[in-house]
Formats: sequence, C-alpha cells, structure tokens
Amino acid sequence: MKDNLHMTDETFAPTAENQRRFRDALGCFATGVTVVTVPTPQGPLGMTANSFSSVSLDPPLVLWCPARNSERHQFFAGASHFAIHMLRDDQSALAMDFARNGDPFANLQHDTNADQVPLLSDCLARFECRTHAVHDGGDHDIVVGQVERLWVSEGKPLVFAQSNFGCFDANT
Repeated sequence: MKDNLHMTDETFAPTAENQRRFRDALGCFATGVTVVTVPTPQGPLGMTANSFSSVSLDPPLVLWCPARNSERHQFFAGASHFAIHMLRDDQSALAMDFARNGDPFANLQHDTNADQVPLLSDCLARFECRTHAVHDGGDHDIVVGQVERLWVSEGKPLVFAQSNFGCFDANT
C-alpha cells in the first residue's frame, strides 16, 4: 500500500518538493464528501469539497475551504449565502461531476431557496448557510457559514480517503 501512496516510514518536512507526499499523508484522514452550491449571475454553481467541519453549536457554525486557484473560487468566497450537501455512499459519480464541472445542474434535479441558493434534493444532509466570515487559509480560504436551515435524510455517508471513495457503516 505504501508504494501506491508514495509514502515511506520516514519523517519528512512538508516542503515544496514533498508536496505530493504531504498530500498523501493528509489523505490518510478519512473525510466526508460534500457539494457546496451558490447562486451566480450566470446560474447555479457547485463544487465538491471534503474540507467541511463543524465549528460551533451556539451559534450554529460550519466551515469549508475552497482552493484559491480554482476558477470557481471567487463565486464561493464572495457568496453571501451557500448550501453544503453531504453526499450518500451511492453518490460518488455526483461528487466527481461537481469536482470536474461546476455546472452539472442541467441534468440534475434541484430547487432554490429564498436566497436563490441551489439546493440538491437528493443527499444525506443539507446545511443552508449565510456567510459568517472568510479567513485566509494559505492557498485556500476558510469560509465559515452560519446555518440557517438544515435538512437530514437517511443513509450512509460517502467518505474519501487515500484518493478513493468508500462508505462508513456505523452498524458494522
């Protein structure tokens, strides 16, 4: 397995020449998979992200981190409202669609809320947010959202680890 991930049992510094190894080490931490959506003047836009985290219960805050080098970055970092959709274990194709193309909405059932944020109707959970703060996070921004509404369904979460999708079953 180590050969596939370019990893060794040695300690190393996260320098520019070790960026791939650093990324592979980060990939050892399994994360959930989300699609974040925003309205734009050109229509709905989405982006796959696994950088989601809860921040606070009171007030209800969550965060995610869009990459600054993304062509879609300005829309997400500058949005007043957005939605984070947690994906189910059978939605890896949807995650890849939004990772490759921010506009797969033409073939996708979705609604919009009062803030015109596109809402995916088929996901595990959805957090409708108002942007609370945006912080510098190196080559990413840290977007903190205050959750205004949420929706939860049943199913198993889609997870991502070591460059692969999988699922987590709490019953096994």
